[in-house]
Amino acid sequence: MSNPPTTTTTTTTTPPPQLPTQPSPSLPSLHYHHHHHPQLPSTTTPTRDYHKGNWTIQETLTLITAKKLNEDYRTTRPTTPISAGKLRWNWIEDYCWSHGCYRSQNQCNDKWDNLLRDYKKVHRYQQSRSSSSNGRGSYWKMERHDRKLNNLPSNMSREVYEALNEVVQRRYNNNNNNNPYSQHLQQQQLLADQSPTPVTIRKASPVTVAAPTTEVSEGVDSGETESTSDKRESNLKKRRGGKICSSIKRSASKLAQTLKSCDEMKEKRHQQVMELEQRRLQIEDTSNEVNRQGIAHFLTAVTDLSDAIHSIFSNYNDQT
Repeated sequence: MSNPPTTTTTTTTTPPPQLPTQPSPSLPSLHYHHHHHPQLPSTTTPTRDYHKGNWTIQETLTLITAKKLNEDYRTTRPTTPISAGKLRWNWIEDYCWSHGCYRSQNQCNDKWDNLLRDYKKVHRYQQSRSSSSNGRGSYWKMERHDRKLNNLPSNMSREVYEALNEVVQRRYNNNNNNNPYSQHLQQQQLLADQSPTPVTIRKASPVTVAAPTTEVSEGVDSGETESTSDKRESNLKKRRGGKICSSIKRSASKLAQTLKSCDEMKEKRHQQVMELEQRRLQIEDTSNEVNRQGIAHFLTAVTDLSDAIHSIFSNYNDQT
């Protein structure tokens, strides 16, 4: 029996139809408007090796710049966390560190206090120099020993002073702008400058034209008013002069009484000193007399003792 022929069936798998690929829509780009303001300090600050010793001028200017930027940011955004004192000086340290000033926040705080103290002294001296007429020289033309004699810092550069002056003036302007009372005063001053000056209108006195002698009478009245005003002025001057004379007399009498009392106190003190000197002399005399009498009694006792010893020896010789 013959086997039936085997038929091999081949199945071809057709791939599923591919969907048309569409380009994915591009997402719209989000543009963030960044404000130029100082960034908050990072909490993970590596260990830093701080410099010690005197500050250079460049380090001082960097600190002043950091302080100015920080104050500008705090005035525009007073409710942000950077307004706190610890974060503020931490941010100043980061700014100084990123600009080549390797100082800690405590060093920056102490240096800022010293700078403000020195600035106030120099500024006060410069103001008094400009207002006085004694011809004193500028701070930057003085020698070191002259600065020490005037209780001034010995080594403040003009560049540092001008940078500090800018910071202080900006702070003063910001405080005045934020003060409602000063704003009210400025508004009142502007209104007063813009308002026209009031014009006082005097009522004209009635003139009676009854007789041709009115012009003469008017001339007499004007002359009388001028004379009365002169009399009043002279009376006022006399009163003022009398008050001045009386005040001078009172002050002179008080001065004379004060001098008299001073002389009396001096005389009394001199008498007390003389009495004390007399007492001291008397005490010295009595002490000398006591010493003299004690020495005399001591010599008498020694003499008596020697006589007794001599008599004892003579009696002993006689017995032997």
